[in-house]
Amino acid sequence: MMSNLLAHNLDLFDPSPILSNRGISSASNSNNSELAEKLFTQPLTAQIFQHPEANREIKLGATVVSYFLTRVKRRSIGFVIGSDGLVVRAPRWVPIYEIEAALQEKSRWITRKLLETKEGQSRRSERQINWANGVCFPYLGQEMQLVLDPAHAFSDAGASLSEESGKLLLKVALPDYAVASQIRDFAQAWLMRRARDNFISRLDHFAPQLGVKWVKLSLSNAKTLWGTASATGAIRLNWRLIHCRQEVVDYVVVHELSHLRVMNHSPHFWETVRSVMPDYPERKNQLRSQEVPFWG
Repeated sequence: MMSNLLAHNLDLFDPSPILSNRGISSASNSNNSELAEKLFTQPLTAQIFQHPEANREIKLGATVVSYFLTRVKRRSIGFVIGSDGLVVRAPRWVPIYEIEAALQEKSRWITRKLLETKEGQSRRSERQINWANGVCFPYLGQEMQLVLDPAHAFSDAGASLSEESGKLLLKVALPDYAVASQIRDFAQAWLMRRARDNFISRLDHFAPQLGVKWVKLSLSNAKTLWGTASATGAIRLNWRLIHCRQEVVDYVVVHELSHLRVMNHSPHFWETVRSVMPDYPERKNQLRSQEVPFWG
């Protein structure tokens, strides 16, 4: 009976592949096995996960998990792991011992996902930008510093990009008393304009080489995809690619344009990418390891 209870739910939460049929994912699952090993082959290193509304606790291997159990109208036991921790949704008629047996049965998956979430939050915290005068962040792979310059009204939408002493400076016409949200919104708007111009230029450069025609570009703010393409010729690219080196941006552009010829990730698709970008595997690996600033 336990297998029947779990079968419908777990595939909803299994990690998705790095590459989708029509787009490139910005999330990597390459550390899954390492995370599992941390929790199960090194039992002396105990982990504790505490949901803020926890009403139950269980020990999974060396890991103590305090989770929130809620009774709902459904036929099976469901697990949801988010920023707060583990939530278990179970039918009212399922006894606690069966719920705990289900948790034990899928303990490796649960603890791996909890650790992934915890480490992901830690990485996001490290990459969180402190929006203030003098803040630095990457622009096309180079470090750029934002400087408030209220005395000027720059012609380029209130900003001027220059290089001084080998460092990129983005001078913006904001007052010295500008708050973090104002600085962030200004920087994002400026970067999105630059991203659109850059992407259009690279789409126009590579499309003729691939023998395709794109018809529309949209910018996305997706958390898990760098880009997508549709058979209609519509391309969608994540504006945060503007943080990456140009060769990485170009890989994503070529990847999506190649989907206008082959709408899958078959060998034919990768040969299409290789036809204009022989070193695409190296650029693909660079993209997978790319960590861009966290904007919240």
